[in-house]
Amino acid sequence: MINVKNILEGYDKKNISIGVLGGHSALDVCYGAKKHGFRTVCVVRSDRQKTYTKYYKSNGEKGVIDKIIIVDKYSDILKPEIQEKLRELNTVFIHSRYFWVYFDDFKKVEEDFNVPIYGTRDMLKLEERDIEKNQYYLMRKAGIKYPRIYEKPEDIDKLVIVKVNEALRGYERAFFFATSHEDYNQKSQDMLKKGTITQVALDDGVIEEYILGAHVNFNYFYSPLTDELELMGTDTRRQTNLDGFLRLPADEQLKALEFVKPTFVETGHVAVTVKESILEKIFDLGEKFVAACKLEHPPGIIGPFALQGAVASYEGKEEPVIFDVSLRIPGSPGTMFTPYSAYKYRQPISYGERIAMELKKAIESDKLDLICT
Repeated sequence: MINVKNILEGYDKKNISIGVLGGHSALDVCYGAKKHGFRTVCVVRSDRQKTYTKYYKSNGEKGVIDKIIIVDKYSDILKPEIQEKLRELNTVFIHSRYFWVYFDDFKKVEEDFNVPIYGTRDMLKLEERDIEKNQYYLMRKAGIKYPRIYEKPEDIDKLVIVKVNEALRGYERAFFFATSHEDYNQKSQDMLKKGTITQVALDDGVIEEYILGAHVNFNYFYSPLTDELELMGTDTRRQTNLDGFLRLPADEQLKALEFVKPTFVETGHVAVTVKESILEKIFDLGEKFVAACKLEHPPGIIGPFALQGAVASYEGKEEPVIFDVSLRIPGSPGTMFTPYSAYKYRQPISYGERIAMELKKAIESDKLDLICT
């Protein structure tokens, strides 16, 4: 078992590095770290290094990446010599889903990555829908409204979205819509024949009521140091090739469907705002989720998380419905361009900067072990 407290006791607290994997939210994290005086270290894959070794490398005046560790594949970060380099740099690692998906077993990071991780190390697996006490369980315990889950295709009686892991990239989901059992069978068999999904993935997939509403991701930050919840910002997703379909007139969409099916691969985010009248509901969701996580999975949420869903209309009232949970830093740096962190701090705060602020406070109060696992 990893003894994070012992590792931290051996660190030079005046020379902490903030570490990231080259992708997802690495630049946002490193921007915030540099702004608050931390050294940054980025583990990058040799065939994806130029973003970090050339375009955003720090030269003293510009750039945000100080130290670079190049690996052949991202799973090499578990090699003892790579971990030793990170510990020599007094690294606190900021994890993301991008970091975890390069390992075929969550336990490899939970048990073999001997570098302190900022946040809750053993909660990220709860994002998966095919494990016990996952995100649906947590939302149910929190009393958060989420879409109806259909136990079997025969029960489909309205528009549903079927969430199945891709055959090629198991960490990406190959969504498809269905309106009946027959529709489900036709579309799933077509995807199986094309090799888009596997039968095992289909059997483990989730059939979820499709919520007709305005899609919004609610991005939060919870501080165990102050027991305070913050709304960092709100955004929505850009997905390929779905966004291309949505830009076509309806008749052209139908024609295009004869040749290509919509895909939902996340390619970016757009900053959005919400009406002030529903902010209290959004905070209430976050508070309930934090409380449920403390109770069901102590110590609970540490730092960034997101509840992703849609604002739907029920009997004339707007209600957020959550269909996805991120138990780590969300992938959108655009949250800082919504006004909610500025309402709190009187200036926009990025996720990366908020993490750096929290680490700095923990170091100054000798409580780093309370927020690292």
